[in-house]
Formats: sequence, C-alpha cells, structure tokens
Amino acid sequence: MIRYITAGESHGMSLTAVLEGIPAGLNIAEKDIDIDLARRQVGYGRGQRMKIERDRVKITSGVRWGKTIGSPVTLVIQNKDWEKWKEEMSTSPQCEAVGTRLTRPRPGHADLAGAIKYNHRDMRNILERASARETACRVAVGAVVKCFLREFCIDVISHVREIGGVTIDVDNLSLEEIGVRAEASDLRCVDGDAERKMRTGIDDAKTRGDSLGGVFEVIITGAPIGLGTYAQWDRKLDGRIAQALMSIQAIKGVEIGLGFEYAMRSGSQVHDEIYYQSPVKDQKEVSGEPPEKEVHLLARKGGFYRKTNNAGGIEGGITNGEPIVARAVMKPIPTLPIPLKSVDIDTKESLGASVERSDTCAVPAAGVIGEAVVAIEIANAFLEKFGGDSIEEINRNYQAYINYVNNY
Repeated sequence: MIRYITAGESHGMSLTAVLEGIPAGLNIAEKDIDIDLARRQVGYGRGQRMKIERDRVKITSGVRWGKTIGSPVTLVIQNKDWEKWKEEMSTSPQCEAVGTRLTRPRPGHADLAGAIKYNHRDMRNILERASARETACRVAVGAVVKCFLREFCIDVISHVREIGGVTIDVDNLSLEEIGVRAEASDLRCVDGDAERKMRTGIDDAKTRGDSLGGVFEVIITGAPIGLGTYAQWDRKLDGRIAQALMSIQAIKGVEIGLGFEYAMRSGSQVHDEIYYQSPVKDQKEVSGEPPEKEVHLLARKGGFYRKTNNAGGIEGGITNGEPIVARAVMKPIPTLPIPLKSVDIDTKESLGASVERSDTCAVPAAGVIGEAVVAIEIANAFLEKFGGDSIEEINRNYQAYINYVNNY
C-alpha cells in the first residue's frame, strides 16, 4: 500500500512529504518531480507568491543511483519566501514578542473553526497549515506515483471545463488532443473561445478585488479492468477518488462520469452497453469499421468494450477498462483583496476580514493537484491487485492478469 504524510507551513522553512510503499526498481529523478511542481505553479490568475517560489524537490531518502530501493522516499521542497518570514514563523519562543497576531477570520477559510478547535488566539497558526501551499507536497508525491503508473502504460491528464460560469464547448476531441491542448494553455482549457472569455472574467474579478472558481476534469487512461472492489464500502474506487479530490483545499463537489447529469436522464439513456470483439494479434486484422476512439487498448486486442463511457470507467466501485473520468468543483478562493465582513475574535468588533496574498483564480493548478491525488488512489488499487516488492515482480503479476483478461 502507498501511504504518505506531509508536513510544513506555507511560510515555513520547507515542505516535506514521506512516501511509503513505492516498490523497488522504479526509475525516478528529481527532474521528473520538478516538471509537475512547475505545472502546479503556472496558470492565468495566479498570485504574486508563484513569482517568488520556483519549486524544486530534493529527494533525501529511498532512492539510490536513480532507482527506488523499497524504503520510504522523503521529498523536501524549500520555501524561498521563508527568508522574509524567519521571525514570524520561527520555532524560537523569543520571537513571539515581535510577531503579529491575526485576529480577523476570513469567511470561507478554516481560520475561525480551526482557532476554536485548537484553542489558538492567533489564526496564523491555522492558515499556515490550511493553506493550499501544502498541495505542493501532494503534487510531488503524485509525480512519483505517476512514474510508477507509466511503467504499466497508465496515464493521467487534466483540463479545465469551467471558470466563473464560462464552460467549454468542444465535442469529439480524442484524449490525446485534450492532453496536448491542455498543456498548451495557461488555463489548461481545450476550447479557445471559452479560454478568451475565462481570461476576461478573471481580469474583471481581479479589478473588483474578487475571485473565481470553476470545474476541472481528471482522466486516467490505460487502467485495466478490475481495480477496486464492491466487497467493502471503503474499498470502492470511485469513493476513494471522491474522497481524495474532496481533500484538496477549496474543493466542494465531485462527480464521476455523468455525475449529477444522471438525475436528468432515464436508465436507457445512461448505461454503457457492452460489446465484444474476438481477440486478434493486430488491429489491422479486424474486418469492418475500427472500434471507437475511446475503446480501451486491451479491448482493441480483443475482449469486452463500450462505445460510450457515461460511467466514467467505474461500475460497482471497480474499473471496467474504460478511461476513468472524474470532475471536481473548486469554490472561489476566500482570501479577497476587498475583504468580506468578519468579527475580531478579541474585541468582537465587526471589521473586514484579514487579507493575505492570494490568487484570483487557481482552477488550472487545482487540476494538476487533482491528477496527483487521483493517481495515488489508482496506484494503491493497482498494488492491491498486483502487489509485489519490486517493479519486476509486479510486472509479472500484471502480465499474467492481462493475458487472463484477454482470453476471458
């Protein structure tokens, strides 16, 4: 099983993640992780903090000569902004006298509930850890996990479907085209017309001192039939994916496949009909029309497949061989330049909420974080199914299963 824990504060010296369960023999380098850390930092609507930080990871354990050795992998990301916050975030009690207390909680943030829960009179103790800066750790962990998944031809992409009420209107794009277009856009948007409108909306919100939320979509391709299970509630893969996405700061809703649109259709309009194609060695040997673009690679070699994917690749908590599709709703960021009304926790006076440096819109970055947390759940389900201590052992188990599926 893959397990990880993160530590560190937004303006502390560094962020740290300890990742356990990565098998031995996986090729991994710091540059592989830095690519995803950089993807998390870009995006139209990001704030000044992203211009200060240039996230780079340092692997301090679990890797030798470019390969994992089976022990926990430790990932450390330095905070460049720490230089300006040494006294404010110092571990020394002597610095408390020169620190500044925050006493006006921000609506929509963890400030007030967290201060009451942990008995703090300074809400910096809350916001430093509740900050989305923590997700840099999860993206680093996800980057390692994605390297593992690629060993088995499982890929993870994301793109933005909506920002500030502007939705994309692009049909019949292949998954490859979605991935390419998303990476070429600083809004991770595959629809040029929608992207222009989103930019205008973000600019308008920034001028007003406001913020915008939206919807991103994560797509997993190459996952075999049989990951996850219906046998216990907490092992259903769609439930685990939903929990992972909801754990991202500012995420308030998740759907798999058609999601809430299921409520507006009848059963005959939503369930993915099942087809079968006799096994062949090469697609060229298939007579007649080729399968749909969305058909899983294994189905092209023969086996069961679907022409639609309304289920989002999961039925009964188990992958069915189709691409896994999950969407998440991100609320507008609650830190606003023109603050909402709040109450000072000391004086009980009605005042504007505290103002911290923040973004106008971070939906594209949230998509990259979504890739990471979903990839972790897929990798965990994969290891449950094909477990082993080394890449070679897992690959033997996986290949035997694929042969079984192709001849079922």
